[in-house]
Order: sequence, then structure tokens, then C-alpha cells
Amino acid sequence: MKSPFLSLVASVAMTFGFSNSSVQGQCPADVNHDQQVDAIDLTAVLSAWGTDGSTTGTDFNNDGFVDGVDLSILFSGWGQCAGPTWATVLEWVPDAAVVTDANLRAAIVASGFPWRVRDISSNIEMLLVPPGTFTMGCTQSISYNCYSDESPLHQVTLTNAFYMGRYEVTQAQWTAKMGSNPSHFSGFPDSPSRPVERVSWNMLAEGSTSFMSLTGLRLPTEAEWEYAYRAGTTTAFHRYLGQPTGFNTDSLLVNIAWYSANAGNKTHAVGGKSANALGLHDMSGNVSEWCQDLYGTYSSAAQTNPTGPATGLSRLLRGGGWFNNSFGCRASWRYGTSPDSVYYEFGFRVVRNP
Repeated sequence: MKSPFLSLVASVAMTFGFSNSSVQGQCPADVNHDQQVDAIDLTAVLSAWGTDGSTTGTDFNNDGFVDGVDLSILFSGWGQCAGPTWATVLEWVPDAAVVTDANLRAAIVASGFPWRVRDISSNIEMLLVPPGTFTMGCTQSISYNCYSDESPLHQVTLTNAFYMGRYEVTQAQWTAKMGSNPSHFSGFPDSPSRPVERVSWNMLAEGSTSFMSLTGLRLPTEAEWEYAYRAGTTTAFHRYLGQPTGFNTDSLLVNIAWYSANAGNKTHAVGGKSANALGLHDMSGNVSEWCQDLYGTYSSAAQTNPTGPATGLSRLLRGGGWFNNSFGCRASWRYGTSPDSVYYEFGFRVVRNP
């Protein structure tokens, strides 16, 4: 005999037409964020019934009412929260010592996706970047003027959360998947932990034997990259835990980047410098990072989920590397070159949709 509980679930789902696919890989009904959808969460929904749910976070479909649709969402996700099938969940809730911005932590939790995961195919650790809006491009700071291709400033909205590699892809990770190591800075004791370099955009993203095709990962769009770099900041360089208030010069950069002033003309093991407020390391320096977009000029118009120009000959790199001066390590610095270019400063980090 069907239990009364299951009958209620079926009745609600039939009434409101809820589909499991809308919550696949996330836990929108986990009100208390314990990775379980259970009686505690059900009580929260019932106690907020008929309200807008703003104080309890129980308006799961954001239609302004806590009602049968939200109850349907809760029942359909009942039980243990499911992580992504392509990754191992390492931590569901962001660590405040790593994601240092409280607003970013709240946005990550609100997404319903686990915060820290390890991609099964590539063994790459990835952190969730929540959706949001930011101003893309260059603003003059204490010591830096803007290049023409970094303007005009424009508002960008990213409506979807995405996972980004916590570190640049290493030589060991590349070799394990591709079978050989193209890097110039190989043969050192710590080379497996250094970023892979001398990889072209085509080697990463073009054809069935590219790194992205073999792993199911992808390169970030230029907008995703800058949004993740900034992690809520508007200055030339991102902030880091323990940064003195007001600093935005080279005295800051040495704490977050391997670049021409401190790198000793070589790459270094990933993660050796302070991360930004999302927990991402080496967004400045070490190696310049390929993005998905074609290189082109900016528009002042606001954009949503931009993917760059439709035509062009060059692909984009961001973040600067060990060879660059401080100008090339800024949040807004951009560089375009042929997608088949191979250089011992060019590397990458990966992104994946939840």
C-alpha cells in the first residue's frame, strides 16, 4: 500500500507539474544547509506558508509566495542532497577562512550547489563561483592608467553559477590526461606542481583530442574570468586575506602574483601566493591564462552572459604571467594572439557548468 507521505508527494507534484530536472545537482530546499532535505526544512516551509518567504528562504522558485510549488520542490528533493555526477564533493559549505567575503559566501550557499569539488576525469579541484553583476573593464587606480582595449566600462551580469579551477592546470594534471608534457619549465623537482605551459588555445579547445574534449571541462569566457578574478572588487588587483586597507600597488602584487619582479624568470608551483576572496590562486601572474573568447573591442552597453565577438582571428589571454610586469597582472588586462600560439608563459585554468 502506498504511504500517505508518498501519496502527498505524488498529489503535489501532479498539481503543480514539478519536474526533478530543475533541481538536479543542487538542493534548493535545504533551508538549514545541512545537506539534507527533511522534516526541519518541511517545518520551515509550512511555517512560512502564504508569505513571501524572505525571512526563511523558503520561496524556492522566487515567485513571491511560499505555496504548493515550493512544497513540491521540497518533496522532490527529499533526502540526502545530491552532488554533481562528474565530481566528488569535498565541502558543501564555503569555508570563511577561504571565501573571505560574506556576501560571496551567502551567494554560494544560495545557489544550492556544493562549494568545493574535485573533477573525476581530470583530478582538478574546483570552487563554485556564484552568479552576479559587476563592472567589466579598467578604472584608473593609484598607479595604473588604462589601455584602450580595456574600455569602455560596461555592466555584465552572469546569471549562472559555474565551477572554476582553484589553481592553474598543472603539468602533472596535463600529462595524466594527454600523455606528454609540452612545458618549458619541466625537469625540476616541483615541476609536476607548476602550471603547464607552451599550450596553445587549439591544444586546449579544438578537436576531439583536445584537453577539454577529453575531460568534459571548458575554458572560461572572458567575462567569467574577470568576474572570478575580481571576487567583488573594483581595483586593479584583487584583495586577499590580510591585505592592508587601501593598498593597490606593487606592494600588494607581490603577495598575490609571481611576475617579473619576483618570479626569477620562471614559473612556480601553483597556490604559492595568496588567493582572492573566492579562494582562487594565481589569477595574477605565474602563467597567462587562455579564455574561450575571440579578441575584440568592448561596447558600453550592459550585457548578460557575454561570450565575446562572433568573428576574429585572435583568442584572449588574461592575468599576466612570470614574464609580465605589474601592468599585465591587473584584473582588466587583456591580450589577444593567434589560437595556435605556443609560448612558455601561456597556460590555463578550467571551468565547468554545475
